[in-house]
Amino acid sequence: MSTLNELRGSAAIAGVATFGCGEAPGFTDMELLARSARAAVADAGLKMSDIDGLCTASAGATMWAMPVVEYLGLRPTYLDSTMIGGSSFVAHLLPAMQALRSGQCQAVLVCYGSTQRTATYGRREIGAARKWLDPQPYETPYEPFNPPTAYALAAARHMHQYGTTRRDLAEVAVAARAWARLNPEAFMRGPLSLDDVLNARLVSDPLSVRDCCLVTDGGGAYVLVSAERARHLAKKPVYVLGNASAVWNRQISAMHDLTVTAASQSGRQAYAMAGLSAADIDVVQLYDAFTINTLLFLEDLGFCPKGEAGRFVQDGAIAPGGRLPVNTNGGGLSCVHPGMYGIFTLIEAVRQLRGECGERQVAGAVTALAHGNGGTLSSQATAILGTEAAL
Repeated sequence: MSTLNELRGSAAIAGVATFGCGEAPGFTDMELLARSARAAVADAGLKMSDIDGLCTASAGATMWAMPVVEYLGLRPTYLDSTMIGGSSFVAHLLPAMQALRSGQCQAVLVCYGSTQRTATYGRREIGAARKWLDPQPYETPYEPFNPPTAYALAAARHMHQYGTTRRDLAEVAVAARAWARLNPEAFMRGPLSLDDVLNARLVSDPLSVRDCCLVTDGGGAYVLVSAERARHLAKKPVYVLGNASAVWNRQISAMHDLTVTAASQSGRQAYAMAGLSAADIDVVQLYDAFTINTLLFLEDLGFCPKGEAGRFVQDGAIAPGGRLPVNTNGGGLSCVHPGMYGIFTLIEAVRQLRGECGERQVAGAVTALAHGNGGTLSSQATAILGTEAAL
């Protein structure tokens, strides 16, 4: 059996695509998924008939993989529909790499689609059904406004424990918007200042509406193949150097420390597999459902010491021209967030390493980190990607 170190660089992302990001009235979740899936396969220089592996997940359907297989007309020999929230599509990488290495399949399609912004049909029924299997039984009786209330709790604790300020949180939102203004695909591209964030309507103290991610539609997909096959396909391969996932809790109240997430585990394991550290990463894509996420993940993934992220992001340090390029597409705060954002961290990382990002391109990027988050700081998945120069 292959060790994780042997899997390093054994597979590459050969195609990526998005579709319908922002508002996509008239489309269903499945249609957005299918459009992005077909575009990603074409981007790789493949045909849908070449796809024999499928990874997908949905927040609204427990057996989502089956209708996706049916709709796309696939006959997969490898199937993964593990659902751990927004980190799922980053977590799908390692099992897919193992399936490719074993010969179980030759080309894996990872895809997602959601009309969270424009769809209304079925939302009430889905919400009602979830009450019967409440995953947060110790919180629901207090009627929190989740997920914002859960993340506000983590933010308040970080502020209390480390002196982080609302202005530090605002720096994250302003940086994300600065990147989004360079991205034609971003949903929110208007100017945004620190004062705009600080003076915005509070949603759950200390988080304002500008500390919270967008609610958009959107589909995203990528295609994973063996490294050898990727070298003969249409686009510059982006190799998977490391990947790991970690889950410590489901509800926020079960966290042992509100300022430390399971990213500290998934990051450590992904770095070990890649043989790299935070200091080796050129571009960082983090699941920024809320501004506090970015601070916590910068710390837990080793870009700064615990408690220092508020100071680390000051003065535009993660904005264009700063010391560390973070969320270069605009992130979930300003680019796209259709319920689950994780797949878009990988897509932007691949585009950056291919040099396809136009005005927002990070010059000379060789390595990238993409990190997914699910639930309320519940599941964490970290991927380290690199160009051929990083092998």
